[in-house]
Amino acid sequence: MAKEHSFDISAKIDMQNFKNAINMVDKEVANRYDFKGTAYEVNYNEKAKTLVLIASSDNKLDALKDIVVAKFLKQGLSSKVLEELKVEDSSGNNRKVTFKVVDYIESKEAKKITAEIKKMKLKVNAQIEGDAIRVKGAKLDDLQKVMKMVREAEWDAPLVFENMR
Repeated sequence: MAKEHSFDISAKIDMQNFKNAINMVDKEVANRYDFKGTAYEVNYNEKAKTLVLIASSDNKLDALKDIVVAKFLKQGLSSKVLEELKVEDSSGNNRKVTFKVVDYIESKEAKKITAEIKKMKLKVNAQIEGDAIRVKGAKLDDLQKVMKMVREAEWDAPLVFENMR
């Protein structure tokens, strides 16, 4: 019998790269001319998995968001890592935006991904295991075709491929 190969699709985040990106945001904003003399904050709460950005105006808040996304991309993270929850007024005439850090695939989306894999009619088996999707098949070429299809499709979660065996 042929050896079966597999890989996992998940939405895990490299937390060290995430924290590095947040630190780089702080450094860049501290040196930017348009932020000189204005109040801003970048707060990451690891337990609640939230990122809070506070700036003095909507324009500064948008600039802060752009810097965060740019630093994430530089660290190899997807911009889909953050899901905006709410924008609100904060104390001292500041504006505040709260993001949820997405490091999992929702069950609804996992079902869609497995359905799309099954539609490909390849000899692979995709099943949801906890917060990951395990794809198994005898041929590495089939698994690579599945990876290509999943990469090219538009998903809400920041998908990562791991444990290729």
